[in-house]
Amino acid sequence: MKNTNLIFSFILLFISSACSQIENYPPIQDFDERSLELLKIVDGIDIPWGLAFTDNNSFLVTDKKGILYHVIDGEKKIISGIPKIIPSRQGGLLDVAVDNNFIENKKIYFTASVSDSNGGSNTSLYSATLSGNSLTNLNQLYKATPDSQEERHFGGSILLKNEHIYFTIGDRGDRDINPQNITLDGGKIYRLNLDGSIPDDNPFVGIDNSKEAIWSYGHRNPQGIINGMDNDDIWIHEHGPRGGDEINIVSNPKFEDDPLLRNYGWPKATYGINYSGSEITKNKTLDGTIDPFYYWTPSIAPSGMAYIDSGIYPEWKNSLLVGSLKFLYLERLEFDNNGINKREKIFPGIGRVRDVNISPDGYVYISVEAIGIFKILPR
Repeated sequence: MKNTNLIFSFILLFISSACSQIENYPPIQDFDERSLELLKIVDGIDIPWGLAFTDNNSFLVTDKKGILYHVIDGEKKIISGIPKIIPSRQGGLLDVAVDNNFIENKKIYFTASVSDSNGGSNTSLYSATLSGNSLTNLNQLYKATPDSQEERHFGGSILLKNEHIYFTIGDRGDRDINPQNITLDGGKIYRLNLDGSIPDDNPFVGIDNSKEAIWSYGHRNPQGIINGMDNDDIWIHEHGPRGGDEINIVSNPKFEDDPLLRNYGWPKATYGINYSGSEITKNKTLDGTIDPFYYWTPSIAPSGMAYIDSGIYPEWKNSLLVGSLKFLYLERLEFDNNGINKREKIFPGIGRVRDVNISPDGYVYISVEAIGIFKILPR
């Protein structure tokens, strides 16, 4: 009888674990890649974490180990003047963005894991001027504190919008401490003026002991941030644990009433579970927090994101492209006001797609770890 009970318990545990990883709707479909061509632009970059265009045929790209390249017509040049980076399992030189007036001012922004102490590191945001093949006028705009020995969840994605800079910092592996506490860094989206000062209309300005740069909180490890379909929208995606990767819209009008409503729930609410298979919380949704626009189970490990409004890809117009580090493909998501209604996997097996970006003339570029940066051309 004991053996029967043991076997029955094991079956229940197996079913419970399996059910928790059933893929959410809609199931992903294959894309007919015969309509596309991949053109390799450059290779020889280990982890091309972030990509930012300086013109139609030139871009800056970060290598996580601490190298910034300027790629011009397929030739890469190393840019000097990067501050001391603390590379780690997930830390290093992260995202890069160019100022909206880059042609005139040559100003760029980038994120990196750096240290203010004798041990550990945390995410920092910088601005600098690109002068030939070197950086000048280096300025640290923000540095998360304190430094941590944890080597994960640095966030680091950047968005420039309406004379502000938005950037992400993950929970730094302290999920029960940082994400839900507005007096601490980590597990947040941040918003600054371009000079690093705090905007007067930031939601937490004037709240005692708060980090006034915070735009939203309750995030795990956001590593994609873009303008959405409506240019007023800001869309992010973030890594969940085992299951529960999310797409969130962090420009919800209900925020106007109460800044504490800018809470995206982690870790109080999640569709994910611990890597061990144990429960994080019973709550998939929770009053007082914002539900995700979409979530992935199982996790795809999203990295990079772009919104397609270019006529170059008519079948893709008004959809999202997201890289999958885990499943080694590019994912396309169609959506309407009710959510995601179609998913396609593109270039399965291409490798760990680290970033997705759109050139000024509307072409999609993807960076793939240890393989190269590609331009996607319609046939």
